[in-house]
Amino acid sequence: MFGCKCFRWSKLSDLSSREPDTFLLPAPIPQWPQECSGTGFASGTIKLGELEVRKISKLEFVWGCNLSQDRKQGVSIYKPREVPDGFFSLGHYCQSNNKPLRGFVLVAREAAKPEVGDYCSGNPCFPALQNPLDYTLVWSSNDGTEENFDGSGYFWLPQPPEGYKAMGFITTTNPVKPELGEVKCVRADLTDESETYCLILKTSSVLSEVLAIWSIRPRHRGMHGKGISVGTFFCSSYWSPGQELNIACLKNCDTSIQAMPNLDQIHAIIRHYGPTLFFHPGEAYLPSSVQWFLENGAMLYMRGDSAAKPIETDGSSLPGGGTNDGQCWIDLPSDARRDIIMFGNLQSAKLYVHVKPALGGSFTDLAMWIFCPFNGPATLKVGVVNVPLNKVGQHVGDWEHFTLRVSNFTGELWSIYFSQHSGGEWVDVYDLEFIAGNKAIVYSSKSGHASFPHPGNYLQGSSKLGIGIRNDAARSNLYVDSSTQYEIVAAEYLGHKAVSEPCWLQYMREWGPTIIYDSRKELEKIVNHLPMIFRNSVQSIFDKLPMELFKEEGPTGPKEKNNWVGDERW
Repeated sequence: MFGCKCFRWSKLSDLSSREPDTFLLPAPIPQWPQECSGTGFASGTIKLGELEVRKISKLEFVWGCNLSQDRKQGVSIYKPREVPDGFFSLGHYCQSNNKPLRGFVLVAREAAKPEVGDYCSGNPCFPALQNPLDYTLVWSSNDGTEENFDGSGYFWLPQPPEGYKAMGFITTTNPVKPELGEVKCVRADLTDESETYCLILKTSSVLSEVLAIWSIRPRHRGMHGKGISVGTFFCSSYWSPGQELNIACLKNCDTSIQAMPNLDQIHAIIRHYGPTLFFHPGEAYLPSSVQWFLENGAMLYMRGDSAAKPIETDGSSLPGGGTNDGQCWIDLPSDARRDIIMFGNLQSAKLYVHVKPALGGSFTDLAMWIFCPFNGPATLKVGVVNVPLNKVGQHVGDWEHFTLRVSNFTGELWSIYFSQHSGGEWVDVYDLEFIAGNKAIVYSSKSGHASFPHPGNYLQGSSKLGIGIRNDAARSNLYVDSSTQYEIVAAEYLGHKAVSEPCWLQYMREWGPTIIYDSRKELEKIVNHLPMIFRNSVQSIFDKLPMELFKEEGPTGPKEKNNWVGDERW
């Protein structure tokens, strides 16, 4: 994001003569397995009911602005290029110049009317697409002092007919309103609500009115969300968070979500893109398979019953369904097997894959879960001093995950979500490290097993002050290759017979005991031994750390997490 006091509004000759850098995956995308009937995955077109859409990644530069003479400190606007016959643009695309051009916009056309019933609740007598009635000028870089308009940008909002929604803004380089057929508006019942996502640009120039540009995303996301990102942007000079946007996203009204991959294609996707998960060379608490964990002595405890019970190796003796009511939990055995189990078994480890629709079925998310029998204690960093903590952060049972997001238009890996304790981040594919072909690297942090895209020391606290909980990530000979060591455990959209969910997945309670102890005393001792200049800062950071660091509590399993059905936290 660029928040700049003064911009140089670039002439077309300054920017269009230089093609932007584009990113290509390290290896070609394979030919995915196809059924005779076809499923629509990676076919290039997705049917949404009354609409068909295509993703256009070939983009033509329209206008851009730079900070001073540095082209990378600015943004550029693009429009779709080589739009197929019969398809229509819905808006333009904007991105910052400090990253490769890797965006898209969707173009749409009306599909053949369904033979039986309506896909959506609107009146199908009205066309799905209509020209706007007019355009409203939202913002211009021209302050009126230029002798000509060369280099100025004009941002236009389409004014839709009644019962229709605009999908995005368009930009021109002159003050003449665009042609009405430049973009189409979409019938309202075929759209869904959108919201701002990332702030791309905010100016504060004394020469012109303030402009802010955001990328947008569907408001309703997750496995059951129908909203589809069009790839357009939102801009305004007065909008504030909480206000409704005047542009929408598309809605997938086809309940068959026909662009999702079939089971053979899922296996092919995993074999082609499955990342290698590297553990820190000093990692003591390694992963294992769930079966190894159960067959080597994990025990089930019931509240009010002092006698622990062994667990069947497939988890069939675990109580299934319901919610985490605190009535039972899993723990390590109290005999000599405890020290064997807590350090895991790398040879048996695998990634447990949950496959689900994302962004209205325009993408496929493959959430890859890893299980570790034990989560180790944390290490505190205060400047150059590292303080190992005895108990803070440790617990029995640790479920972590990362998620691959694959485009259903092309079968292309688009981004990976890295789960990090109580949060996480989506990382675009051009910011990933690759180890072989199109297989990325995921780094698991020492003891805590949070996932990161690059090696290094990540602080959970204040990077500026150099104070917080360490998350050290590095490559080693300790790794799990998810392209071969995996098991698909759920893909609900394929039907209940397609994937047999393991019994242990239905266990919704905790995979470790809850042990309450006064970890604050341990931290207070550390604070009291620090120089006075650090004490207040360290105490303030401690107060902001998540509560799970301060008590030993086993996590619930993957299916109990809110991102099992919902979207990742981003």
